[in-house]
Amino acid sequence: MLRVLRLALPCAVISVLGFAQSTSQPAGAKDPASSQSAASPATSVDNPLGEARILYRQGNFPGAIAKYEQYVQQHPQLPDGYAGLVRVYLKQRDVEQAIRAADRGIAQSNSPRMRSARAEVWFRQGKIQEAEKEWVGVANSGYPEARAYLGLARIRDAIAMHKTAKAMIDKAHDLDPNDSDIQEEWIGTLSRAQRIKYLEDSLAGENNWDAEEHEGVKDYLAYLKERANQHKGSCRLVSKVTATETTLARLLIDPTHLHGYGLPVALNGHKTKLLLDTGASGILVTRSIAERAGISKISQTKVGGIGDKGRRNGYFGIADSIKVGDLEFQNCSVEVIEERSVVGDDGLIGADVFQDFLVEIDFPDEKLKLSQLPKRPGEVDQELALNSEDDDSGDSGTAESTADARPGEGKTADAKTPAPASGPQDRYIAPEMQSFTHVFRFGHDLLVPTGIGNVPYKLFLMDTGATMNVISPAAAREVTKVQGDSDMIVKGISGEVNNVFSANKAVLVFGRLRQENQDMTAFDTKNLSDDIGTEISGFLGFTTLRLLDIKIDYRDALVDFKYR
Repeated sequence: MLRVLRLALPCAVISVLGFAQSTSQPAGAKDPASSQSAASPATSVDNPLGEARILYRQGNFPGAIAKYEQYVQQHPQLPDGYAGLVRVYLKQRDVEQAIRAADRGIAQSNSPRMRSARAEVWFRQGKIQEAEKEWVGVANSGYPEARAYLGLARIRDAIAMHKTAKAMIDKAHDLDPNDSDIQEEWIGTLSRAQRIKYLEDSLAGENNWDAEEHEGVKDYLAYLKERANQHKGSCRLVSKVTATETTLARLLIDPTHLHGYGLPVALNGHKTKLLLDTGASGILVTRSIAERAGISKISQTKVGGIGDKGRRNGYFGIADSIKVGDLEFQNCSVEVIEERSVVGDDGLIGADVFQDFLVEIDFPDEKLKLSQLPKRPGEVDQELALNSEDDDSGDSGTAESTADARPGEGKTADAKTPAPASGPQDRYIAPEMQSFTHVFRFGHDLLVPTGIGNVPYKLFLMDTGATMNVISPAAAREVTKVQGDSDMIVKGISGEVNNVFSANKAVLVFGRLRQENQDMTAFDTKNLSDDIGTEISGFLGFTTLRLLDIKIDYRDALVDFKYR
């Protein structure tokens, strides 16, 4: 039978936060294995190490590999060549070669620089706890390794410690402002105007983006410029209510089978039902829906997702009004896919668009409930909005202060009223959320630590848009048998998946729940893992999540799974 699966700090001692344990290495201790200077050698074409770094920044990865190998031959006991190889291979998305380069380097030099590079491999492999502990040890050793602070910034952001992450990336940028990877992370903390200037300079100068990344940056820059030219301000909530509840609509594969739930949404007054998808970001609609709603194109883009057919043509538009339940938002961006939807729906709405709210997806009662998040101690009311790429702040954890408001949008504050916190904030776990599961948030994706047998936990994407649970063949082979499944067709925004497998019985443990799966669909998740930057070992899909009442706190990277 043919089956179709649809997917739509400063230099103080640093503590290990989130999922790792505290390191025992004392602050200021020098690594005895480190004999090289803390400063990077000059990037001169007179030496292979300097040439390799120039070639890396220019995107000439084969040339950079050749120069790094030349340096390794000349200086086999120094870490810089091996660390450079690790980063080039990771940039090329060749994890196996990166592992080999890290092993070679550690065998020769157990130095802070080499340990930091090895932690980058661990991070890509999904070994986030191990990577964090290693980077903390390097940072606390007193060795000024910029890449260790870069790694810690990424982890702190993933666990919603945005203020701490900002300190980490600022430290990394101070130590090595010429590192292109640090620069790209750092610009995420800048304002829209600063990002525009940086991206213009980067496109005109040296960069190591591949063709797809280069095109994406161009499209994003065009979008930022157009939004800045409109002078309409950011997406904002205009209704007086700050909470709502709405009934979810069943979306059917056929008269007897559900594949998801649709959220009733009015775009410029045009009513439609969009698949509520925790694995998607923002609002994506088909061109026909956009035309009916009068959403015009402001800049082009590419739309991608699960599938092996590549990214699809699309564009950004602006909706003057978006209504969900009793809430109305104005001047918000909408993404439009120009081709016919391969998943058969009018579009998708990512749950992350409601990141300013406590999001409750009550599948048993078929309702979406939005309410205010618990206030941080001393916090005043903040302006609510839909999550949108056009936000003028540089970070998802940034609150715009009264002084930074746009002309005409300023707020008059009472002298006794404390000003809202300015800049990114660290997460706050309210007393009523102490039992919530801590997850990793990468952009819109929520990665749930999931047990699959007697192996270290894996990261599974919480995806209400995926019809079934999915596991990667590599993760499945650690605990069960895997075989080909020619009867299964997997479709996503990027078309069909070419190679689909079936995994025998697997037990998934996440949150406070345990679920047995007699068999699971398996396919390679490498493209998704490469895009996110860490290993995604599977999906918690609709067949499991539909049994649950799920509460999501995007602000603090917390999720509560309750079985009813």
